[in-house]
Amino acid sequence: MKSLLCVTVLYIVSSVRSEETIVVTDDVAVSELFSFRVEPRLFNWTYEGLSEQFQYRTSLANKPDLPAWVRYMYSTEYHSGFLYGTPPVKTSDSKVPIEIIALNRLTYETKRMVLLLSVHRKKPAKNSIQMKIDNLNWVHMMDPGRIENLKNIFRNDLWPESRPDLHVVFMDSAVKLGARLPLRPQQREGVVVHLGSNADFSDRMLDLHKEVKPLYKIPSCTYKRTSVQTTFENSGFKLDWCAFRLTATEDDITALPHHPVDNLKHGGGRKDVHGQHMMKWDAPHKSELPERNYSDEVAISFAIPGMIFALLLCGLTIILCFQHEKLQDDDSEYYFNYVFFICADFVRMQKSSKHEYSMAASNVQMVQYSPDDIQSTIKLKSIRDAPFDDNLSISPTDSFYREGSPHIGNMYMRPKPPPYKLTGNSKSPAPVQRNGGIEI
Repeated sequence: MKSLLCVTVLYIVSSVRSEETIVVTDDVAVSELFSFRVEPRLFNWTYEGLSEQFQYRTSLANKPDLPAWVRYMYSTEYHSGFLYGTPPVKTSDSKVPIEIIALNRLTYETKRMVLLLSVHRKKPAKNSIQMKIDNLNWVHMMDPGRIENLKNIFRNDLWPESRPDLHVVFMDSAVKLGARLPLRPQQREGVVVHLGSNADFSDRMLDLHKEVKPLYKIPSCTYKRTSVQTTFENSGFKLDWCAFRLTATEDDITALPHHPVDNLKHGGGRKDVHGQHMMKWDAPHKSELPERNYSDEVAISFAIPGMIFALLLCGLTIILCFQHEKLQDDDSEYYFNYVFFICADFVRMQKSSKHEYSMAASNVQMVQYSPDDIQSTIKLKSIRDAPFDDNLSISPTDSFYREGSPHIGNMYMRPKPPPYKLTGNSKSPAPVQRNGGIEI
């Protein structure tokens, strides 16, 4: 509470001290840029190295805001504010009071200063050059020395005829005029500068205009180099040549835009370097915008490929039909005439082969070992329990074909093997003697 009371007392004391007003007069000309730097020394203050130690508020005297043609910007790099603008023709022979209220945020002391702009009448520049400098900010162009370096490029080299009256008509930050901020904060924002003069353009300026005119359709081209690139870079300026223009005007360059018809009626408007009128742009009404019919374009986009496809199809059809009539192949004709009978015979053969295979598979005899008991001889018992005839049995050694051997469907059946004797048992029957004297 005590700190709040102390701040309130300081503010009241500072308000009492702010009764003193400093009046500064500055002479400016119509259609010519003026700039005024607002810094602590104007108020007899000393900068003590604190960030944003001083704060300034500017407005028209006894008004809440500045005139439309005056702008104020504060630079943290220079720790100062800048008032700048281009007086229009309607302000000729008048005095414009600009009020500046300064606040010292360290001591809460306020002071008031009135900048009295005395506007003098001057004939507006007939020809002007518009350019965009990419490697500088607007505050850098507020330096009078840098402005003189830019003017000397045209005075001494490109436009010597403009030496008597070359001046800056307009200047502002490129970002405020619609340009994009740089990707990296340490990069420059860019500044747009207009130089004007009543002298006619030189031949070298007209040649430069023809050189950069094809670039007008590109919004920005920092990569493009021209024949005068070295001249500007030696003075520390890197221009965007897509924004380089040569224009001519007969009326106030700072006037607001009007409808093109009104400009033609009053004989005003901008002119290019060839003397032709350049209408001031104004947003058109919706009813004035042209309409485009896409039906014809859609029909053409389908008709042309369709015609090409139809021609190709007809050509291929004619080629295949006429070429087929000239060919004569007896084998092909025989095949196409009897293809049905060939398919029918193939299906019949497939059915007969499947039937014979199924019959042969059904006649195969499956056998298994079937011991009667532990003491008995192991015999092979047929699963089908078919009767066994010893007369039909043959020896395992006689595996060759004999006449009269049983067969089913041209397939020989393996004979039933003889019974085997259990070994290692005293009660086992005597060995069987077979033909040939072989004991089993």
